[in-house]
Amino acid sequence: MSETYLCEADVRRLLDPAQLISAIESAFRDRFPSISLPPRTHAELAHGIFLAMSCYDGAAGTLGMKLVLVRDHAQERQADLTEGRIQATYLLLDPETAQPRLTVAANYLTDLRTAATSAVATKFLARPDAYTLGIFGTGRLARTHLRVLPLVRNFQRVLICGRNPSRSAEFVRSVSGELPGVSITATDPRTCAAESDVLCTCTSHSAPLFDGHDLRPGTHLNLVGAFRPQTREVDSYTIQRARVVVDTYGAALSEVGELLIPLQEGAITRSHVAADLYELVSGAKQGRRSPEEITVFKSVGCALEDLVAAELLLAAHPDRKS
Repeated sequence: MSETYLCEADVRRLLDPAQLISAIESAFRDRFPSISLPPRTHAELAHGIFLAMSCYDGAAGTLGMKLVLVRDHAQERQADLTEGRIQATYLLLDPETAQPRLTVAANYLTDLRTAATSAVATKFLARPDAYTLGIFGTGRLARTHLRVLPLVRNFQRVLICGRNPSRSAEFVRSVSGELPGVSITATDPRTCAAESDVLCTCTSHSAPLFDGHDLRPGTHLNLVGAFRPQTREVDSYTIQRARVVVDTYGAALSEVGELLIPLQEGAITRSHVAADLYELVSGAKQGRRSPEEITVFKSVGCALEDLVAAELLLAAHPDRKS
């Protein structure tokens, strides 16, 4: 069996966002209960953190692992920012030999599968009449969320809030025209939080981006940026107000500052986490219960999402080997 290598341009060409949304939803509904999904490993480096995430589906006969380097902020400022703070490689392996079938430059794969998973959660948790999409952040994740979330809701307005007004304005200029008929404007944190029907936090911030009192009833939030126990993008009051869904219980309750900090404060209990993504999409647990309810999807990142994306790439590649 020969190995195939896909560069970032190949992934952008071959991986269809709508198809990925559908595949991730199906995978969580039908495959999640039977897969092998070990906890991801963390190795602290001098310049950041290294993560390894693996997943095996015996029924499908697929095995894969993603290797991720997340630079710390000091290194990010010194590094070549054209590639960004997060660098990833994916290995789709032969489960009989552990030899690579497919090696993927996985930065865009990671961005797209994260946005596609947010889209699945939005499909089940956001109000059907959601009108305004708000995005905190101006990096790669913000861009993919801007492109992917409109596939599940008919947004007419997008609000962008970056680290400062100039970053926000530059981002808006760079994406103007990508969503015909949709108004895209830069704004401040309070307005972004208060006027969004669906709000995505796609930043590397370690402290809350806005005051949870500013959220209006009925908002749905996708929290995707923070992934360590001491970091969070929203405050405890936001979590207190919301019905919370996570991608997986294990990672969320061991790695996520948005949950661990209010748990330590006594602001919430373990039962405040209402469902995981499998329970949501399978109908085992209820999602949104009323138009006024605030809902939160906390995404830590699940290796099943990466495996699904790699399977689609293998199927789409013209030189794939069986």
